[in-house]
Amino acid sequence: MDHDQPSLESSEALLGLLDDPSPAVRKVLLAHFAAQGPAARNFLEALVKRGDRLLGVHARGYLEELKFTDPVAEFVGFIRSLNYELETGALLLSRTVFPNLDAGACCEQLDALAARCRELFAEPLSIREKCRILNRVLFHEHGFRGNIEHYTDPLNNFIDQTLARRKGTPLSLSIVYLLVAQRLGMDLEPVGLPGHFMVGCYLEDAPLFIDAFEQGAFRSPEEVFAFLKANKVSPKVSDLAPTPVREVLCRTCRNLAHHYSLAGDATHAKLFTGFVEEFEETHERHASP
Repeated sequence: MDHDQPSLESSEALLGLLDDPSPAVRKVLLAHFAAQGPAARNFLEALVKRGDRLLGVHARGYLEELKFTDPVAEFVGFIRSLNYELETGALLLSRTVFPNLDAGACCEQLDALAARCRELFAEPLSIREKCRILNRVLFHEHGFRGNIEHYTDPLNNFIDQTLARRKGTPLSLSIVYLLVAQRLGMDLEPVGLPGHFMVGCYLEDAPLFIDAFEQGAFRSPEEVFAFLKANKVSPKVSDLAPTPVREVLCRTCRNLAHHYSLAGDATHAKLFTGFVEEFEETHERHASP
């Protein structure tokens, strides 16, 4: 038998135990993985890349606890992979500063918010009606809000911190909104406006924009243009287009570089500036003919 990899039977058994909440089971699995060393690391990393979100979360948790991962290197690898998925990217980004982040707990919080919305859905509902219910759950029942008092606090930008503190920036609150909507099968898009961020819905005759920083206020295209003009920006139709996930995450890194710089934390400002450069260089490298 090849002792470098677990047998198929062993692998299938392990898959069934990864999400077991029992401390005793977790202790046994940690000992098993630690004993296997590189083979266990390869096994767990393969699960992370497999495409099963929940299984990947649990596998990543074991990698973190066993110190098999370097969060900064992992996020750089994510950037270079070009396989940009918003939830994974947001969690990996947070781990670069909070390496002990419990990704599973974050996913469970998002799941719970979506489950509460489902309780209130009474189909058939229009997408606008579903957004109203999502607004009720996030902003009224759970108290998510824009952190107006300390807007440049770097913590506002991290998905785990936004979930824990229930406050953030237009961008981080929009990410929470999008991830809950995704669980509900709602086809919404990130919209990176100049100087602001919203959520876009393009399923009706005219686009609908949702301002998560303003308690989920609905905005028409005309109102978004008026908002931009009021902030000394000359609006363009292209401003209303969906923003790629790559740019959503890159913009989060730009915000963090700026906010850490304002906070006098040069080390973290440099870290996130480096991520911005990595995003831009990777995009340029693969966009070139």
